Amino acid sequence: MTTGGSTISALKVLYVGGSGIISSACSQLAVERGIELTVLNRGTTTRRPLPAEATVLRADIRDPDSVRAALGAREFDAVVDWIGFTPGQVRTSMELFRDRTGQYVFISSASAYQTPPARLPIVESTPLRNPFWQYSRDKIACEDLLVRAYRDEGFPATIVRPSHTYDRTLVPFDGGWTVLDRMRRGREIVVHGDGTSLWTLTHHTDFARGLVPLLGHPGAVGDVFHITSDEVLTWNQIAETLAAAAGTSARIVHVPSDAIAAADPNWGAALLGDKAHSMVFDNSKLRGLVPDYVATVPFAHGAREMVDWHDADPARRRVDARLDAVMDRLVEAYRARDLVPAGGDAG
Repeated sequence: MTTGGSTISALKVLYVGGSGIISSACSQLAVERGIELTVLNRGTTTRRPLPAEATVLRADIRDPDSVRAALGAREFDAVVDWIGFTPGQVRTSMELFRDRTGQYVFISSASAYQTPPARLPIVESTPLRNPFWQYSRDKIACEDLLVRAYRDEGFPATIVRPSHTYDRTLVPFDGGWTVLDRMRRGREIVVHGDGTSLWTLTHHTDFARGLVPLLGHPGAVGDVFHITSDEVLTWNQIAETLAAAAGTSARIVHVPSDAIAAADPNWGAALLGDKAHSMVFDNSKLRGLVPDYVATVPFAHGAREMVDWHDADPARRRVDARLDAVMDRLVEAYRARDLVPAGGDAG
């Protein structure tokens, strides 16, 4: 078995999920590297087809009896839980897979890190604390559960923290395609703060290059890693890159994150709990186990993928009318203020 290079053979791996934005690329890379991949999910999405080489089991992870029936006597070198969001869900998965695997990989979130961060770059030992976003607090609680289980009973947990990871279907602004639609219609778009906070966007194929070599790696058990790109952009640059890919320009109106949160609490939670704060990551720890890890897809390439995918089918170009109206109200309220140079509000 070669874990740091291009070939991983004789590994039996189960993905719980496996067809999402991040996991779909990991499914493809796993089979390309010779892993015997089994995917357990409900089979409710066809947007990202699974590799033909994968064995697919139909079951709902929230229904343990259906999972046991689908698994039968199968055992795995590693199980990757892509869809564990609360301690209760993770506890159930631990019981299901405790005697079936030598490694349980929990997909957490880099939004669990101290928010706002006291210092950059973020490393794996950065404290976990996010008072703004329940999603992140739940991920922290899941991690706490797994760390205790590893320390107390040797449960073979590995924790992986993705940051903002995308594929061609996901425009990295709240509202998705709505933002690009506004650009093409000549409408202003909303960017939080003054647009200069730093952000890391990771293409899902780059994430896969970091994750797959950790599967079955004894050095990963009992440890935690984040996997991100090394490219760092401001939110102004992200908007401008998307506009260029769409053949238009970005007319940006800067709006304080607190004002966005007041206008739309869901949008605001994702900002105040994550995107409004500069996040730059040090991937040295990952490279200690995966020396050849490098993220190779710049966002300019990813943005062109997004535009091409959406342009290929009108049904994909969905505009969120409610959020479009929220953006109109925010633009109207803050357009005049943005005619002068922005102040120091990067949040």
